[in-house]
Amino acid sequence: MSHQDLFLTFTVAENRKENYRAQTLVLDAPLPAAQPGQFIMAWLPGIGEKPFSVAAADPLTLTIAAVGPLSEALCRLPIGARLWARGPFGQGFKLEGKKLLLVGGGYGAAPLRFLAQEGLRVGAKVCVCLGAKTADDLLLAEAFRSLGCTVWTATEDGSAGLKGLVTGAVEAALRDFRADGLYACGPKPMLLALVELCRKHELPGQFSWEALLRCGLGLCGNCELDEETCKAAGIPTGWLTCKDGPVSFLSSPGR
Repeated sequence: MSHQDLFLTFTVAENRKENYRAQTLVLDAPLPAAQPGQFIMAWLPGIGEKPFSVAAADPLTLTIAAVGPLSEALCRLPIGARLWARGPFGQGFKLEGKKLLLVGGGYGAAPLRFLAQEGLRVGAKVCVCLGAKTADDLLLAEAFRSLGCTVWTATEDGSAGLKGLVTGAVEAALRDFRADGLYACGPKPMLLALVELCRKHELPGQFSWEALLRCGLGLCGNCELDEETCKAAGIPTGWLTCKDGPVSFLSSPGR
């Protein structure tokens, strides 16, 4: 049994509201091995276990949307409550270059906060594009601004930022920001659109894919990315989101 399979006990040090559905849990200890884009398996006795992206490693921080029994229970945890986690798991992002363009769709913004922190720490310039259905659904925009990132927003109803999909904000940002690479997390249609955008602009891309993860170890095969998506994104068939991903890589011509 590896250290990843062992549950570590954490205590909630802060429970911060991000929007009407999401909370950020700041825990009482670090997870030193965690890298941006990786995930942990969080567990509460009597409720269950699920994967969550690492939003920061020191201390371990999780930004959670209340969309099911476990996530709802985690969002309600008071200061001092305990939770258990194992990990980190998966292939995370790789920082490359000095001008990073981060793209988050909906709750895909959560792991990008960690990536932005690491990029800024090594002296990179970071531009962030966030997309959501409405202004109320936007996540972590102020957190990215407070870090020192340039932030573009897009909402489908036009209630904040540009009206439309986040790809419109990305195209606008690229006119001013000559990125060395694009890093994205969000729904599959958004990621597939960004794959094509990266090809159009000859821009290297890194994409964090969402899937229904169960074991977190590549044993059950439940999170295998479908063949059509793999073909469109340049990923080998049989790719397991939990083990081979969640991040895939797309190189631009000549790089």
